[in-house]
Amino acid sequence: MNILLLGSGGREHAFAWKIVKSKNCKQLFVAPGNAGTAQIAHNVSISVTDFDAIGKFVLEKKINMVVVGPEEPLVKGIVDYFAESEDLRKIPIIGPNKKGAQLEGSKDFSKKFMEKCGIPTAASKTFTSETFKEGLAFIELQELPVVLKADGLAAGKGVLICNSHDEAKSSLREMLLESKFGKASEKVVVEQFLSGIEVSVFVATDGSNYVILPEAKDYKRIGDHDTGLNTGGMGAVSPVPFVDQQFLDKVEKRIVIPTIKGLEMQNIHYQGFLFIGLMNVNGDPYVIEYNVRMGDPETQAVLPRIKSDFVNLLHAMGTKQLEAYHFELEKFCTTTVVMVAGGYPESYKKGNEIQGLEQTAGENVVVFHAGTQLATTGEVLTNGGRVLAVTGMGSETEIALKHAYSTVEKISWNDVYFRKDIGQDILKLKK
Repeated sequence: MNILLLGSGGREHAFAWKIVKSKNCKQLFVAPGNAGTAQIAHNVSISVTDFDAIGKFVLEKKINMVVVGPEEPLVKGIVDYFAESEDLRKIPIIGPNKKGAQLEGSKDFSKKFMEKCGIPTAASKTFTSETFKEGLAFIELQELPVVLKADGLAAGKGVLICNSHDEAKSSLREMLLESKFGKASEKVVVEQFLSGIEVSVFVATDGSNYVILPEAKDYKRIGDHDTGLNTGGMGAVSPVPFVDQQFLDKVEKRIVIPTIKGLEMQNIHYQGFLFIGLMNVNGDPYVIEYNVRMGDPETQAVLPRIKSDFVNLLHAMGTKQLEAYHFELEKFCTTTVVMVAGGYPESYKKGNEIQGLEQTAGENVVVFHAGTQLATTGEVLTNGGRVLAVTGMGSETEIALKHAYSTVEKISWNDVYFRKDIGQDILKLKK
């Protein structure tokens, strides 16, 4: 099978790493890819939102399946583009259509969807610049802290947790009236704060059937002990000790099944991954957010734990044959530590040479590239905020962490940064 994978981050390198292990993968192309995907697949210089160029390439290279990594092309309608083309519509493409992608593309849409389907989530109300004063009054009535969410895509940075009413009002002004997140904050969802432990559950669906993939816990803030600014993610751990079978049964019954049924009832074409960000509130799951793709860096922790053929899983999703797929898990634990450019998530430098990658080969660790590129002379250079994701594997979380951090210590570049406390809260829970 000739496969095209869209994206250039750590998630996509993890996808590529898993795809090329399958005997059913003949050739893998990654557009645009990074220095990591270049080592195991064919990178193609095409933007993930250049649908015409993607369609032309798919036909030229006789691509048998397209896998969409990031959310942007999904929100912009790549699945609809394929469906509208007589030449492309028969090619399986993994991801929801434009309407389905609104589960991530619009926080307001997703909240209304959850309310309609009876899915447990935090109470909320949406405001625009026209209803700004009503928003201020609404904030005054909320218990602290108050959560503000930009309606649209904001690169994982559009959620603010405000510890005072004045801070929340000021933030609402910045978002609605001063375009803090550009178009993404033309609408703002003001939401009840849920107190509990966060966890991400991943679902693969063909639109009717589904498989619940391994759960993961990620670490969003830049600083140790969850301090500082929010990021796209600084690390992840899988499995998560507090996610026992009883909790997963609640997730499946109260959230996964109503979500899949709700999509079907609203005639939303959804053959792809669904990331459900959850809060465990005293043993009960509440949805914080939906994402319409796999998470990053959670994917780098989740995919190594999938034992069954990943290409077969993808193809079953894209051809509505998921009911017949036999899903198997590995028994080991995984932990992922993200290495970032100094200054991230604010301003940072690109183009620093990465040292030590040649020392990282091992059975119990994988180094996934995210913001990297190959220099014309062959060196691997930094090319983004989140640069590498190092995943350790082991029979216990503690052993997986040792493998990950011992590998992190071998890698360096000018002004490298990583959190030192990934998984430490998990270790405390296990004691």
